[in-house]
Amino acid sequence: MPLLIRTATAADLDAIVRLHTEARATYYRGHLAPDAYAGPEEAGRSAAGWARAVGADHATVLCAERGGALVGVAGHAVRDGGTTLTQLHVDPSQWRTGVGTALHTACTDAWRRAGVRTARLEVFAPNTRARAFYAHHGWTADPDTPRDGTHLVLRLLLGDG
Repeated sequence: MPLLIRTATAADLDAIVRLHTEARATYYRGHLAPDAYAGPEEAGRSAAGWARAVGADHATVLCAERGGALVGVAGHAVRDGGTTLTQLHVDPSQWRTGVGTALHTACTDAWRRAGVRTARLEVFAPNTRARAFYAHHGWTADPDTPRDGTHLVLRLLLGDG
């Protein structure tokens, strides 16, 4: 089935939060207590965060759909004057099917159109799958801030914009 990348709407929020929670469980399990990534308090925090991002002037949330089902989500925003990939999650049943790459490409294409030269992200250090994905797409350690607690800080150089 073809993959559709589109801008998220408020109607997507429940599906986004479910996907976000499921994807995070795959890399936090065994490293954090379940309540820290899938408990009711965290679910509420996640829902509130996604609700603020969807439709915000400073942020973009993209959904990947296949067969009418949400299979991936990515969010990027301007933070501290720079572009940050804040979230990129793929339904684990869709790993290695091109969903992550399609979302990543949609983000980088938008950044280039906007003249962005550098983007940043944070990735949970033990998440080797995500780290390999980002390395494959050109992300490297941020020389100014290579680590933030349990997360590695990566940057992507996009050229002259």
